[in-house]
Amino acid sequence: MAQCVQSVQEFIQDSFVPLVAALCSEEAERLTRKNNLGFSELVKPFCRLTSEVHMRDPNNQLHVIKNLKIAVNNIITHSPQPGGIRKLLNDVVSVSQPAEGLVTNVITAGDYDLNISDRSVKASVPWYNNWKDTLMELNTSTFYSATTPWFESYRESFLQSMPASDHEFLNHYVACMLVVSSGEPEPVEQFLKLSQEQHRIQHSSEYAYPKWFIPNTLKYYVLLHDVSAGEEQRADSVYEEMKQRYGTQGCYLLKINSRGSNRGADEQIPDPWSQYLQKNSIQNQESYDDGPYTVISNKNADHLISDGLDNDIQVDGLSNNFKAHPLQLDHLSDTSSSFDGTDYIKTTSSLHESKKTSSGTPHGACLTLTDHDRIRQFIQEFTFRGLLPHIEKTIRQLNDQLISRKGLSRSLFSATKKWFSGSKVPEKSINELKNTSGLLYPPEAPELQIRKMADLCFLVQHYELAYSCYHTAKKDFLNDQAMLYAAGALEMAAVSAFLQPGAPRPYPAHYMDTAIQTYRDICKNMVLAERCVLLSAEILKSQSKYSDAAALLIRLTSEDSDLRSALLLEQAAHCFINMKSPMVRKFAFHMILAGHRYSKAGQKKHALRCYCQAMQVYKGKGWSLAEDHINFTIGRQSFTLRQLDNAVSAFRHILINDSKQPAAQQGTFLREYLYVYKNVTQLSPDGPLPQLPLPYINNSATRVFFGHDRRPAEGEKQAATHISLDQEYDCESSHQWKELEEQVVAVVNKGIIPSNFQPTQYCLNSYSDNSKFPLAVVEEPVTVEVAFRNPLKVPLLLTDLSLLWKFQPKDFSAKHNGATKELACGNDMIGAEVIAEFLINSEETKMARLKLFPHQTGELHILGVVYNLGTIQGTMMLDGIDPSIGLQAGKLVYNGMSVRGRQDLEIQGPRLNNTKEEKTSIKYGPDRRLDPIITEEMPLLEVFFINFPTGLLCGEIRKAYVEFVNVSKCPLTALKVVSKHPEFFTFGGNTAVLTPLSPSASENCSAYKTVVTDSTSVCTALMSSASSVNFGLGTGSQPEVIHVPLPDSVLLPGASIQLPMWLHGPDEEGVHEINFLFYYESIKKHSKMCHRVLRHTAVICTSRSLNVRATVCRSNALEDEGKGDNMLVFVDVENINTSEAGVKEFHIVQVSSNSKHWKLQKAVNLSEDKDYKLASRERGKLCFKAVRCKNSGENYTFADIVFGNEQIISSASPCADFFFRSLSSELKRTHAQSNMFQGAAKQSFDEAVRLIQKCSEVDLNIVVLWKAYVVEDNKQLILEGQHHVVLHTVGKEAFSFPQKQGFKKILGNSDWEDLEQESSEMVLLKFFRPENTSLPTRPTPEQLSNLIKTSLHYPESFNHSFHQKSLCLVPVTLLLSNCSEADVDVIIDLRHKTTSPEALEIHGSFTWLGQTQYKLQLKSQEVYSLPLKACFVRTGVYNLGTHRVFAKLADQVTLFETSQQNSMPALIIISNI
Repeated sequence: MAQCVQSVQEFIQDSFVPLVAALCSEEAERLTRKNNLGFSELVKPFCRLTSEVHMRDPNNQLHVIKNLKIAVNNIITHSPQPGGIRKLLNDVVSVSQPAEGLVTNVITAGDYDLNISDRSVKASVPWYNNWKDTLMELNTSTFYSATTPWFESYRESFLQSMPASDHEFLNHYVACMLVVSSGEPEPVEQFLKLSQEQHRIQHSSEYAYPKWFIPNTLKYYVLLHDVSAGEEQRADSVYEEMKQRYGTQGCYLLKINSRGSNRGADEQIPDPWSQYLQKNSIQNQESYDDGPYTVISNKNADHLISDGLDNDIQVDGLSNNFKAHPLQLDHLSDTSSSFDGTDYIKTTSSLHESKKTSSGTPHGACLTLTDHDRIRQFIQEFTFRGLLPHIEKTIRQLNDQLISRKGLSRSLFSATKKWFSGSKVPEKSINELKNTSGLLYPPEAPELQIRKMADLCFLVQHYELAYSCYHTAKKDFLNDQAMLYAAGALEMAAVSAFLQPGAPRPYPAHYMDTAIQTYRDICKNMVLAERCVLLSAEILKSQSKYSDAAALLIRLTSEDSDLRSALLLEQAAHCFINMKSPMVRKFAFHMILAGHRYSKAGQKKHALRCYCQAMQVYKGKGWSLAEDHINFTIGRQSFTLRQLDNAVSAFRHILINDSKQPAAQQGTFLREYLYVYKNVTQLSPDGPLPQLPLPYINNSATRVFFGHDRRPAEGEKQAATHISLDQEYDCESSHQWKELEEQVVAVVNKGIIPSNFQPTQYCLNSYSDNSKFPLAVVEEPVTVEVAFRNPLKVPLLLTDLSLLWKFQPKDFSAKHNGATKELACGNDMIGAEVIAEFLINSEETKMARLKLFPHQTGELHILGVVYNLGTIQGTMMLDGIDPSIGLQAGKLVYNGMSVRGRQDLEIQGPRLNNTKEEKTSIKYGPDRRLDPIITEEMPLLEVFFINFPTGLLCGEIRKAYVEFVNVSKCPLTALKVVSKHPEFFTFGGNTAVLTPLSPSASENCSAYKTVVTDSTSVCTALMSSASSVNFGLGTGSQPEVIHVPLPDSVLLPGASIQLPMWLHGPDEEGVHEINFLFYYESIKKHSKMCHRVLRHTAVICTSRSLNVRATVCRSNALEDEGKGDNMLVFVDVENINTSEAGVKEFHIVQVSSNSKHWKLQKAVNLSEDKDYKLASRERGKLCFKAVRCKNSGENYTFADIVFGNEQIISSASPCADFFFRSLSSELKRTHAQSNMFQGAAKQSFDEAVRLIQKCSEVDLNIVVLWKAYVVEDNKQLILEGQHHVVLHTVGKEAFSFPQKQGFKKILGNSDWEDLEQESSEMVLLKFFRPENTSLPTRPTPEQLSNLIKTSLHYPESFNHSFHQKSLCLVPVTLLLSNCSEADVDVIIDLRHKTTSPEALEIHGSFTWLGQTQYKLQLKSQEVYSLPLKACFVRTGVYNLGTHRVFAKLADQVTLFETSQQNSMPALIIISNI
């Protein structure tokens, strides 16, 4: 049970006190009414004696009475009605609520913070979330002192309102005060009348109520004197007469009203009456006044007098104010067993009207502190001189009567000895006893005299004697099977045993259990059973037997009284939590039961409090169904009490948690919530929009898109993909776009990225950089994608869904600043899109895209979304639920009820983790994606691609068109496009318009510029030249950034232009994503936004076509003119197409070279038919002769060797465009690789090494142009394409596509391609150490061998007559060519040294005549002729290539010398004539 203010001993003593009746004359009542009090009320605060009292027991032993209290009540002649008692108890409980400020449910940040409502527990202390902490809280906090004042008030009122019964005498009157005023004409006669009236009430059969203790009731005569108005001498004389008539111990002169009513009110006199009058006042701490004779009860009064009914009836000049009981209902016929809530409301309203007359009147206004002392002295005198002697005398008389009647020779003190000596007759069990509760004893029966004596002893705290008497009476009653009497004796015997000082015997709890069972089951008297339970539970609680107390309290709960059951269940719950090991869950469960019974009893506030207290235990434990039930009940009770905010919060809790309820129940919850919310909003229709709990919004998933939606494709037109909300975020792709934008911005700003550069972000999400305010353009929509999630199993319907925003114009007055604009307002500044209906199905996540249209520049802040939340009509019929169930449920569904509210979009930025302080604390950066800055008008570009292919052959050239449209009102300029793959496309160089199309090119829709060739120029090359500057690849520029050739470089508003675009299929097969970034600016410069970009991603699928490999080697033939250099170029072309694209065969139509230093001169092995066809898997070999160009300027020399009738001009667009772009990409790739290996060692190379390396370098680029014939839809199409091979080094093979190193050395090219397809997972691991891979300072032998080129000139056969002359001398010329640009020292060694005997046998031996060693110095590019003579002695085939040549740079030491290797043997045939 909850903690009580009094101890259990004080509680029991104050529950059973001697009752004294008061009978006042009208004049006496008038005197007391000056103080707004009746006589019984006047003396009430002074009825407890402040000193000990002594009296003697029947054995003449002195007995001490401590803290004695008496009760003085007006006489009431009608017993209280049961209905009136029920109404009183309901009122007492309803007005007793927790103290102000201790709200039963404290809602904080959408969550509960609930506590036991008590004065000693702070409401802000949260309940711990786990059991261990909960137990610690209970053991260490002030929880044990939690009180329930409503229960104490109920208990007091219940005990006071118990009607007096015949089987016990505790509620019978012991004495009667007769009160007369000294101002009456004949006070003595008035006393006589009052005495006769009292005698008539007690002894006349007309009055069955009240009950009197003994026939000879003590009458005490009180003369009331008004000091301020009466004559003191007259009062004294009357008092003297009274003493002579009634004796000094039977009368008293009480002087009051020493202070006149007209005295100043500034004197502060204590008001001891307020606590008594307020405590049990139904009007919630305010007394009321119905007439001069109203007496309001105190907590020790047996009965309540409250409304003074029938006080207009006069009997013998006396006010018959005792005719009607104050608890009698207005309708006496109402004996219903339950309290009706409607009557309660009606009654309280009438009581509130009645209290208005005295709401501000103080009590005791005419009394001074001296008067207070006089009243206290009066009660003391009455008790000492009148009451206690009367009681002592009565006890003696009863004792003597019992001894004489029973024939006992000893006192009752020894009666218990026999009882406990073992001669006791076994008692029958309760179940064996027959129902004799109707047995009545006559008043003079000895058994009742024992009970009367026991009650008197109990009232004066003589508990030992009382216990003996109760024990004896109990035995007699049980023998007579008078069960009602026996139960009463058992009850009081148990209480007496407990209250005996020194506790000589343990508390006989089984006495109480038997009494309760008898009252409840046999006597059917729940009122007496309830009194037993209240007393016993307090006693058990004082002995820390909380479990027994709880069981006792629960046992008395029944269906006949909801209020009693609720109170007892609540006290049982407190018992569970006050145990040594608190049973928290039992506490919560029984609080729920108590709340349910409170609700049935009409005690809505207490029901709400119980549920809230239980909620703090169930919350957060995963018991979602229990939480839902509690929250639902809290919501309903709060709504009934018009605590709408609490109701909304409770229903909100049901909806926002992941509910495990079935769909029908969730629908009910939702409709209740909407109904309650509707009522809340109707109270303050002009207030701010409330926050709605549904649907959930995933704030971090909110995306913001700036700009118009992408146009769909129209026929052959394909719009630029740009960016849209339908695309998923790709971190790598986003980084690439940022790099492309930085690249083009750097080019525009001459290589420097401005410090205020902010990458363009059209779509902001949780992955983008949202630390800066995004930029939006006026008149272009801002789209916000909000992620809604419906956690319920019922669909939600959102109507009139739109964004909530705040806008601050940049150039307008400050009156708009900071003002929140509803959607209907401010359309001149911001237009908003409203979604009429947005349905979210059960447990669905759905995106809503909402748009704003800014019409002015300024700062826009998107705050959240606003919408009407509702359900779908007819849901309840679909669910099969009775529409009458639930709070206004039918209205909700069939009227389509919805409530308007908002949800804020609050996005948390990324956690900061840069500085030490940020790493050691939790700090988050800003996220400004919802705070765009609206900038001035900017141009807006749309790009369309016409005839853009999705599939190409590797190297295929295709012509398409690009359409640029300016859809804004501003002209745009500086249009550029940037891509990581510039070799994929071109808009044509400056020469694109110079070369006209040939008729056949137009006929075949060729992408190339062609001219008809002359038949005489078949084998020789056709020359032309071009500069890289003409193709946008001048020095210092980046090839990735391409200028789009707009006419006048401006695209006017609304204008459009189509430009041709040539596409070149990538050299590697597969799917390629190629990103284009179009960059453009406004003619007018803006401070916020300098440029705009448009993205496009082209997806091209390429399939195999041709594989081209090429090798260049030096020719040994030296021209007679002494030109010096010429080379042979071997081109190997293989058809690796797998016929997937329907390609029959490839035709090599032209091979072109491009270089600053070399050119192709002619084809060496050209076949006669001039038609090079390659079917699938066929390979063709071509050999060309290349010579050095005459001019070595910056221009590239283009040489075309044509195999057909049309020359493709390779120096014009698009052929030259793709050549230069691929060349640029190749140079960039090789430069990156060389940088990785060279590092700082590059600076250590000296000039000599570079000159030697240069000898073996050759910058010759081969372009192979081809046509392929494809059959598609029974039509033959001609495809064209070109492959590039870049030759860097003499003797090193080059390829038309990037190679994977490793297996190339072992496998052929086509085999490698097959292997690549079969085992795409095979990867060759490469290990290298960059720090040890710097280039050596010595040139390699291959590089040194290319310094000098040698050639022997001699006759292939020589005839000689060995018969005539035995020695054959043959003249041989050795030509030496210096291939470097420096002077070279050459040593020729003719000494024949053969290391292999096989060579001797095969070639024979000969001898060089003359010098065996020559030392020469060759100038740069010099050709030197050295005449030699070879001597042969017999016929045969000889190899003249036995000479050895050593070379070194003229200014270097011999450390670099190495032998020059001949490329092939020089064979001569010597014949004999």
